[in-house]
Amino acid sequence: MQTVDLDPVDRRILEWMQKAPGINAGELGEKIGLSQSAVWRRMQSLRDQGVIVDQPVKIDRQKVGLNTMVFAHVKLTSHGRSNLAEFSEAVSEYPEVLDCYVLLGNVDFLLRIVTEDIKAYEQFFFEKLSQLPGIQEVNSSIVLSDIKHTNVLPI
Repeated sequence: MQTVDLDPVDRRILEWMQKAPGINAGELGEKIGLSQSAVWRRMQSLRDQGVIVDQPVKIDRQKVGLNTMVFAHVKLTSHGRSNLAEFSEAVSEYPEVLDCYVLLGNVDFLLRIVTEDIKAYEQFFFEKLSQLPGIQEVNSSIVLSDIKHTNVLPI
């Protein structure tokens, strides 16, 4: 993957877009001292280059009833490791799994999972996650409280 060269203005645009995701080109132009059209052209260029991937809406998970967050460390059997893609594809289908990372170390995957409560996680674990082929071990850590969660990159 090729890195994109960003000048200081591009960096300021990206900083503001992360801090205030709903900001429009006119408001952003006022903040950084450029015209609306100049900001819009730069934003479009950053999108075209793949720097700006998405502008998601951030939802408070607890306000929509997803009160339990779990980090699950998944270790596959040696046979299961030959099917990393199969496991990856399967967990991608589960809406409860928000993030899935392949790790280098003593476990193969780290999953971030949200459910309504512990009982719902138990059901997800026994009916879905533990049923996937090639799983040797799953260690689950329940999140007690969120201290920091951000998608803002330090540009």
